[in-house]
Amino acid sequence: MLAPSWEEHATRLANAEEPDLCAVLAAICQEEAVDLQHNAFVAVGRDTRSSSQKLSESVTEGVSALGGQYHDYGLVTTPQLHYMVCCRNTHGSYGTATVEGYYQKLSKAFTELTQQALGQRGGQVCLKVDCANGIGALKLKELEPYLPGGLRIHIENDGLKGKLNHLCGADFVKVHQKPPVGLEMKAGERCCSFDGDADRIVYYYLDAAGRFSLLDGDKIATMISTFLKELLVKTGQTLTLAVIQTAYANGSSTRYLEENMKVPVHCTKTGVKHLHHKAQEFDVGVYFEANGHGTVLFSKAAEEKIRHQAENEKDNRKREAAKMLENMIDLINQTVGDAISDMLVIEAILALKNFTVQQWDAIYTDLPNRQLKVKVADRRVIDTTDAERQAIAPPGLQEKINALVKKIKWARAFVRPSGTEDVVRVYAEADTQENAEGLAYEVSLAVYHLAGGVGEEPKPVGR
Repeated sequence: MLAPSWEEHATRLANAEEPDLCAVLAAICQEEAVDLQHNAFVAVGRDTRSSSQKLSESVTEGVSALGGQYHDYGLVTTPQLHYMVCCRNTHGSYGTATVEGYYQKLSKAFTELTQQALGQRGGQVCLKVDCANGIGALKLKELEPYLPGGLRIHIENDGLKGKLNHLCGADFVKVHQKPPVGLEMKAGERCCSFDGDADRIVYYYLDAAGRFSLLDGDKIATMISTFLKELLVKTGQTLTLAVIQTAYANGSSTRYLEENMKVPVHCTKTGVKHLHHKAQEFDVGVYFEANGHGTVLFSKAAEEKIRHQAENEKDNRKREAAKMLENMIDLINQTVGDAISDMLVIEAILALKNFTVQQWDAIYTDLPNRQLKVKVADRRVIDTTDAERQAIAPPGLQEKINALVKKIKWARAFVRPSGTEDVVRVYAEADTQENAEGLAYEVSLAVYHLAGGVGEEPKPVGR
């Protein structure tokens, strides 16, 4: 993951005119004290978009022109490429830096975790996977032969017909709260959606009455962290475990984790880089954005303790729990959110707990919520603190939000500026959908009047 300090360099390079490119590169090397005599190696990969081949070739030509070495992995998901880099940077201790090595590592851990549970169930567990017409479909097909027969995967939106992320994929399902086009659903069927580059995942199903139910990143983080805590308790290990969320996490998930499971929850600014950094502070850090992008990080010390206990523990119950944790470490792609890895983690936990997707969903009930956006003349007039949960500018806005929130049970609302356009994003949740939508509307009005709204004044939701 790119260090935040290098984002400015990347922006300068992207905006540099061609005649200035060498000078900009030289300036960055000087600022960062880059040793140009050191051998440079770059791992390159691409997805199925038509532009990827040419862009990939440009990268390898640039590396060669500067005297570097590279390995072109061809068609891979973004998380697979992260995996390759980690394998190389750890000299193979993280895994074998090939696509086959990735499949073998994940499938071995998944098989060892689930072989007894899937065998006891009888029959097959069927999972429909919407691959958003992206690279995930190709890679999931390659993975299938490595998986045990107890899990049967039906791949939908494989890219042969539809367009990338068009009316499908994790973001579409999350935002529109409905199944993707191209995936036929029956009541009770377990389904999930990747995004186009296969680093996000959400689950969903239809209940007996045909109502759509979504299990997003909050539900995924809750189930994974609950399972890991149960295993840690069984091992007797005194390791720190925490869940990292953003302000967009549903309040019910936070309350369940803190009050029911006694798992510490920390909130960071929106963006995976912030969550990843915070998760590194704990022995076991679970982070997911509500959109389904996330993973689990294990500290080096925690991993060593778990692997040692799995090998040497005399107590059968403790050793078995440690072995499960060891397999979870190997099944999770710790480098970045990975839809394929996260899917297998979820399926393993469901198998081990003998849960249906409906039982998983029933762990807690999401508070109704609504997201809106307000066009403004300049998004920079909005300034926030407390992980974007409190507005400190413009004057009076947070006081107005506080007054609105006080009127409604279980209510919460916040605003934050977009990172890319002159809009302010509004999030509200409350005890009923009607109250959540009313609160989002009232907060939007406050933003419009206090933060320089442009265009039409916000209207009540649904009008």
